[in-house]
Amino acid sequence: MEEKLSSKSMVRSISDQIEELMQSREVSSHGERAANSIGRLSLEHLDDDDGSRKEGLMERKLSLGTVGAENKSQSQTPRAKKPPLSRKIQKQPSPRVSGHIPKWKSGQFRIDDELTNMNAFFEEVALSRASSASTSNGLSFSIAGPVMAPISTSTPTATGDIGLINDLQEARLHAKIALNKNDSGIKGVDIEKGITEQARSSPLPLFLKFVDVRYKVVLKGTPTSFLRRSWTDPIFFEKDILHGVTGCVVPGEVLAMMGPSGSGKTTLINLLAGRMQHFSGTITYNGQPYTKALKHRIGFVMQDDVLFPHLTVRETLTYTALLRLPSTLTKHQKEQRAQEVVSELGLERCQDTIIGGNFVRGISGGERKRVCIGCEILINPSLLFLDEPTSGLDSTTALRIVQMLHDIAEAGRTVVTTIHQPSSRLFYKFDKLILLGEGHSVYFGKASSAMDYFSSIGFSPLIAMNPADFLLDLANGNTSDVSIPTELMQKIHKESENIEDLDGEISIRPSAQDVHEYLVEAYENHVAPEEKIKLIQSNEISEDLKSALSARREWGATWWDQFSILFVRGLKERRHEYLSCLRIAQVLSTAFILGSLWWQSKIDTPKGLQDQTGLVFFIAVFWGFFPVFTAIFTFPQERAMISKERAVDMYRLSAYFMARNLSDLPLDLFLPIIFILIVYFMAHLRMTATAFLLTTLTIFLSIVASQGLGLAIGAAFMNLKKATTVASITMLTFMLAGGFFVQKVNVFIKWIRYLSFNYYTYRILLKIQYDAQQLYDCSSGCKSIACGCRSIASSPSLRDIPLNGGIKEATIMLLMVIAYRLLAYFSLQRMKVSV
Repeated sequence: MEEKLSSKSMVRSISDQIEELMQSREVSSHGERAANSIGRLSLEHLDDDDGSRKEGLMERKLSLGTVGAENKSQSQTPRAKKPPLSRKIQKQPSPRVSGHIPKWKSGQFRIDDELTNMNAFFEEVALSRASSASTSNGLSFSIAGPVMAPISTSTPTATGDIGLINDLQEARLHAKIALNKNDSGIKGVDIEKGITEQARSSPLPLFLKFVDVRYKVVLKGTPTSFLRRSWTDPIFFEKDILHGVTGCVVPGEVLAMMGPSGSGKTTLINLLAGRMQHFSGTITYNGQPYTKALKHRIGFVMQDDVLFPHLTVRETLTYTALLRLPSTLTKHQKEQRAQEVVSELGLERCQDTIIGGNFVRGISGGERKRVCIGCEILINPSLLFLDEPTSGLDSTTALRIVQMLHDIAEAGRTVVTTIHQPSSRLFYKFDKLILLGEGHSVYFGKASSAMDYFSSIGFSPLIAMNPADFLLDLANGNTSDVSIPTELMQKIHKESENIEDLDGEISIRPSAQDVHEYLVEAYENHVAPEEKIKLIQSNEISEDLKSALSARREWGATWWDQFSILFVRGLKERRHEYLSCLRIAQVLSTAFILGSLWWQSKIDTPKGLQDQTGLVFFIAVFWGFFPVFTAIFTFPQERAMISKERAVDMYRLSAYFMARNLSDLPLDLFLPIIFILIVYFMAHLRMTATAFLLTTLTIFLSIVASQGLGLAIGAAFMNLKKATTVASITMLTFMLAGGFFVQKVNVFIKWIRYLSFNYYTYRILLKIQYDAQQLYDCSSGCKSIACGCRSIASSPSLRDIPLNGGIKEATIMLLMVIAYRLLAYFSLQRMKVSV
């Protein structure tokens, strides 16, 4: 208690001296006066037995005095300026973990060098008396603020630490008062806001516990007996995936889940991350069940790298930061945070390289995995899940990834990852290990103690072996080059007859099922009861940590900002697809072929009129088919990205949908303009500016309507094979009912043409190209009905089509544009998203 009071009075005395130091702005006397005042106050409050602390404070006093003397001598030479003490501290080599702690850089928290020196010093003095106590209880402090170190659930937090934190906050409050009184020296400094942003940057300690977690799925099968009455009906049966898995992980630890394929690793990590429901058992986060408020405190790196292939590394992280970081940060601060993550993950060399994919060359697999991790640590999560982050990577790159995870955990986060057959160096990087076999827990505890545990139950490697290989062999039931427990061999001998080989030795060995049952039984008898008792008897989580999880989730950006960001991202991503050389060549070749076939077409004869109306119909059909089969791939191809981003509430679905539709329009309308310019003048259609502009607008309207139909079909099925089949049938039906092939349709099927946008597009184009008073088929030079000319409205091709108006058809097409997109939007809303 005396030490606590001593620390309080010392910090307050130092804060009082700040006001005196700020009253004088002369550089020559600042360092000397600071050293004298701080040294005097500090030494007065130290006991006689604190000799080492006295020596440290005397050294700091001398250093400050030296700074003041040097500043006094250098004030005459302005060019030679010695860096302040705060910059010295920043240049000191920091531990590896500091490279992954989010660096707090507030633009408003700018304090002069003098105050920064004092702030750093009185924090050090306030904590010097309790450095050993704070270290043992899991708290460490830096200039950026308190950081949680690995905490043991069995050790309660000392009350003295809380008092020291209060002292530190009180000292900062005194510093704010001193600044407010010195209005002439420093303007616009808001320390309280800076401290709030600083506290927000520190991850909330999150304790994860899961007890007796069980999960099963319902599968559908078909009967094999034809004698059953309902042999054609499917049979539903349940399959257990997890069988009572128990464990825990605390901040500062890396929990690894190992096991053969199909052992339930991915299912367990999805359950712990809250992405799957309908399980039995308990999963708690700081003693609370999962809620949607945890989304912004949990990061999840999927096994497959779901990224946009045509965006660069910097663009990917920047767009993620703009959408996910809190709205209290400015755009510049979010972009700066993304650049910091690029530096922290060592991606400077490839930050301007595109991500790449299966058919696009880009960054390497390890760099792509680090980008996925960077997208999650941008938000400074308290709990980070990773599903096999080292799959497909070489041993060196995998070691770098695991080392980075270890550093992330040391920053106060909780890290849970699945791992598949790591190297021995990777294995010993993990703090805790869960070994699964066929959904059962085979081992849970410290990774370094796994080999000792299996040796204690009779399993030991007979040759030098990677611990991970040894554990996976046991989980698979493979006992090659492994000693077998005597109890297991005796059990096998009792159940089966001895079989001897030629040498007379017993050749029988336990089966994989026998080994698995023995491991599960040994775990249930020796490890599971103790672990469950530890979880029950572990210390209660403080109410502050529990209440912190109930904070309301806020969007990282407003609706308009989300729309703007997604619109720009969509343009950058899809411009490579829409403006590809193959697509441009397809449109240009089609245009030149049409222009050549209908070169300078004329309507003077019935045959010429029929040929030109065929060209008009082909234009309407071509720009109906082309956008449909382009848009139909949109949502099925982006399904994984939509699910990933919506699962973390990155944006509203309405903002994404509007941005996706509008970002496609400039790209969709570029090629039709080139197409029309080529075909229109080569085929010599109606040569008036009004007709040309109306033809262009009609084709644009047809493109938007057909694109909406493609989006609706793709969103409704989310399967390319099914969607393509439905779209082919639909477009063929619309084409046949478009009014060119069949003029007279039976009543019972006539309604189909009114659903076809090809029908309305064709009618509008005919009304634009031809006039009811226009004459054709004139046998002589006289162009009048009296000379034998016929009205174009009486031709067989246009006899049943009124050539005036067009507003009705255009209005119906606009309604189609809206209706198709509403259908697509509601289909996306019904899509299942893991939350």
